[in-house]
Amino acid sequence: MKNLIALISLSIALLIPNFGAAETEVEGLKWYTSLDEAHTVSQKSNKPIFGFFTGSDWCGWCIKLQKEVFAKAAFVTWAKENVVLLELDFPRRTPQSDELKAQNQSLQQAFQVTGYPTIWVFTTVKDEATQQYNLTAWGKLGYPAGAVAGKEEEKFLKDAEVVMASNPKKAQKAN
Repeated sequence: MKNLIALISLSIALLIPNFGAAETEVEGLKWYTSLDEAHTVSQKSNKPIFGFFTGSDWCGWCIKLQKEVFAKAAFVTWAKENVVLLELDFPRRTPQSDELKAQNQSLQQAFQVTGYPTIWVFTTVKDEATQQYNLTAWGKLGYPAGAVAGKEEEKFLKDAEVVMASNPKKAQKAN
């Protein structure tokens, strides 16, 4: 039984990316941890930022979301085509730099995140003089509640498409 628990723990650990670096590639996806880097890529690609607020080393629902949605081929394909991935981690045991903690806390406050996992899709405009960001929220996602077991990624992607359709730029052009 101990070997099974160790194997399950190791499997879960392998599914959870190491977000200590400025970016991490998992399942062919790049997850940025720096808003500055995600902003630059977002501007160049004309894609919104997919801000994933998580507790990577303690939040069971976050780990479940990564395993049941983010690790699936349908999500990988969708994410590559539609968004820039930004992980905003609030670990309990994994050390982080003071700069990263401050950035994540600032975004947590800006989006009023009170629970995990929470995903905000948003765009940024950076004031070069002040180095401050103006954030435009498109919408919020979480774990796909009510999804059929084994089909969580389908419900999540359906919900994500609703958020993507709420693109504020698209709405402005229609007026």
